[in-house]
Amino acid sequence: MTSLTAGVFDLSGTLSPKADPALIAADEQHFAAIARCLDETIAELSERLDAERKAPGGIGREAMDRDAEIHRLSGRLRALRRFGLDLCLGRVVGADDPEPLYVGRLGLTDSTGRRLLVDWRSPAAEPFFAATHATPMGLASRRRYRWTGGRITDYWDEVFTAEGLEGHAALDDQSAFIASLGGNRSPRMRDVLATIQSDQDAIIRAGSRGALVVDGGPGTGKTVVALHRTAHLLYSDPRLGHRRGGVLFVGPHQPYLNYVADVLPSLGEEGVRTCTVRDLVAEGAKATAETDPEVARLKSSRDMVAAIEKAVAFYEEPPTEGMTVSTHWSDIPLTAADWAEAFDAAEPGTPHNEAREQIWEHLASLLYDKYDGEEIPEEQFRKSLRQDRELTGALHSAWPMLEAADLVGDLWTVPAYLRMCAPWLTPEEVKRLRRADAQAWTVSDLPLLDAARQRLGDPKTARLKVRRAATVAAERERMAGVIDSIVAADADGEGAVTMLRGEDLQNRLVDEDALPTAELEPLDGPFAHIVVDEAQELTDAEWQMLLLRCPSKSFTIVGDRAQARHGFTESWRERLERVGFDRIGTTSLSINYRTPEEVMAEAEPVIRAALPDANVPTSIRSNGIPVTHAPVAELEEILDTWLAENAEGVACVIGAPEFEERPRVRSLTPSLSKGLEFDLVILVDPESFGEGIEGAVDRYVAMTRATQRLVILES
Repeated sequence: MTSLTAGVFDLSGTLSPKADPALIAADEQHFAAIARCLDETIAELSERLDAERKAPGGIGREAMDRDAEIHRLSGRLRALRRFGLDLCLGRVVGADDPEPLYVGRLGLTDSTGRRLLVDWRSPAAEPFFAATHATPMGLASRRRYRWTGGRITDYWDEVFTAEGLEGHAALDDQSAFIASLGGNRSPRMRDVLATIQSDQDAIIRAGSRGALVVDGGPGTGKTVVALHRTAHLLYSDPRLGHRRGGVLFVGPHQPYLNYVADVLPSLGEEGVRTCTVRDLVAEGAKATAETDPEVARLKSSRDMVAAIEKAVAFYEEPPTEGMTVSTHWSDIPLTAADWAEAFDAAEPGTPHNEAREQIWEHLASLLYDKYDGEEIPEEQFRKSLRQDRELTGALHSAWPMLEAADLVGDLWTVPAYLRMCAPWLTPEEVKRLRRADAQAWTVSDLPLLDAARQRLGDPKTARLKVRRAATVAAERERMAGVIDSIVAADADGEGAVTMLRGEDLQNRLVDEDALPTAELEPLDGPFAHIVVDEAQELTDAEWQMLLLRCPSKSFTIVGDRAQARHGFTESWRERLERVGFDRIGTTSLSINYRTPEEVMAEAEPVIRAALPDANVPTSIRSNGIPVTHAPVAELEEILDTWLAENAEGVACVIGAPEFEERPRVRSLTPSLSKGLEFDLVILVDPESFGEGIEGAVDRYVAMTRATQRLVILES
């Protein structure tokens, strides 16, 4: 079809009423101003970024500030270059103000201070998303654009007052929006910011204190809400900035993270950490599924996580007998009471491996206080103690450096150790948890490994801190010698040179920022806020992993109890209070924007047969394509026909692990399809997915991935 307009608008012949210059000329003028401003802003940012990169790196806080500014400028430039004019989502006109307000992915102001775009997360932009005919929020009209290849290929208007009728040509707003929902999918989640609905927007803009639960069935936009809420919180809540911990986004599996990878950068947020629960633990990459459901149940409880504390405490018992410590100057008695006092000196909350150095420092102070001989510098005395193999050996035996993998592995291979740490287990349960290979890690082991690592700390980090402290002490001693030489050279011993003897100045002469430091694990936290999608699948033990990383308990929790593969009989509040949350708010989404009525009519009985009270959402879209039933032998023919008839879009075969993927056709298990969506979904032998709740949930999840067509193949 030929274009009817020049400039930004590229409307096909079927949209001729919308191409009237009286309707779009003002928009064209505004987009021309945006284009000029973008060119100027990109040039300015490029110059600033180039200057920052050429500036001296600095050290310490100065280097961190420079890196943060480079990151900020780079992110802003990428966003502006990525979208160009299609930064603009739409516009609103107030009932009392005829001047349109244009809403964008980012805010944009020209050199004169004129506001060309308001950031979609700002309070001024809220009516663009939240206004309804029942609650117009002061609007006379709203216009949304559909962008394709940097041009506007369609737009639709809504009016909220009689005066708003003037100058609009696309008043059938809901049909235009619904039609947009049926568009072809791609391997990455498509851009939906311009079509966020009022029920979703209210959740996106809710406050961050405590835990907010968003419960919603398939197709209600839970993932959209989770991602956009993440971006909104980082923009609107100064308590969640990256320097204050930032936001962690947790998804159900890697295909899901790949699918949504572009969304947050497109919203101007590139610093959000994303991961699965597996990613929180180094062993997660190779962990296998737990084959025994009862073993999985036993390991997933909060009690088992608590058992890690007893497992560590076993290695924190002070010696019950005294000893004599030999130094270069005299022998000093060290009693059992001295050992107990030193062990009590470890600061609460200090990881086990790091606490040993605190114990050593207290022991050294005790022994120095007991020393009754010729006067010697304390540092020299402490150095002598570190050479006493009997003393250091006794400490290392009573408080050894521990590895998390060894600690947890011992629980499954040493029954007496497990019984001591988890006395509530029956002999049969202890026997059931035992395994031959201590480190044959399963997914159920991961929360326990994580709890152990958090409690123990990294032995390498603890050793590095000791070496760093020794290096600092040696450097201070060296600088003290240099200062003594300078002072000795001062003829009268007076003047500014004597100031060098000041301890504070001596300390400042040692550049501790230049010394090696331990690398922080990026997923260890603490984070200021955590967003969890498909949260209904998390076990109690997995919730502990996340709570350890967010002391404020500020969470966005997104899920559907009816999609829990192992059942979810409690309310969200009951589940979350049990695992340790206190401030809990709940909200729900009930409109299915994704799944056609034809598909939901077939999927609803599947889940209600197992869960009669399932929160099944109401579809608002019908496409007239019935669900097809066919024999498995027709799989290839159905796919070939669909691919030939559809130049765009993505299909997925679910339940046929032997099927090899091809361009635009995925092959997934039901659990790995969760959170994704496809134009065509083909279920292969869905009855083979299993029985009971797990089988029903897998069938329901797989069926509701379809945005256009569902085919069910049976042997």
